[in-house]
Amino acid sequence: MLKSHELFGFMSPALANEILSYIFESDKPGYKATMAAVAEAKHVRLVFLERQPRVERHASMMTALARPNLDAAAAALLRAWLVKKQAAMLVDFLNALAIPHENGVVEDLPGEMEDTKLKAAVEILLGKYPHEAVAVYLNAFNDMNAANWPNLKTLLETDARLQLGNHA
Repeated sequence: MLKSHELFGFMSPALANEILSYIFESDKPGYKATMAAVAEAKHVRLVFLERQPRVERHASMMTALARPNLDAAAAALLRAWLVKKQAAMLVDFLNALAIPHENGVVEDLPGEMEDTKLKAAVEILLGKYPHEAVAVYLNAFNDMNAANWPNLKTLLETDARLQLGNHA
């Protein structure tokens, strides 16, 4: 199971850039908070990052977000992207598991999930969404929630379709 900063380290640069670009366009305060965390970690002033061309800034931010000291910033960024941009995927997963939710957001998760139900839900996601986005979501889901299902961890470790880092 990967932590948020590790997800940024293993996901493709294209997906990391898509996440940053989405947050840039849809959540200015969240984007600025991420930039501020990156600037602090790099020991530069925020204005230094703000003045960089966006392509260069995003490359710098992706590298920084893959470091352990920025796990909280990476987690906040992933959470915002998942809840806002990937809500349909979250809803499909939770509906397949018959877990009550509000637009993909859950108050209380069961402590465990039945294998057949979990595998069926994962198959639904893999059939409908890009495998890399599904892998990021499921890793984040298992890392960020208190439930931490062992069978999901096993799926993430053994199913080749859910492996990150297979990009060129």
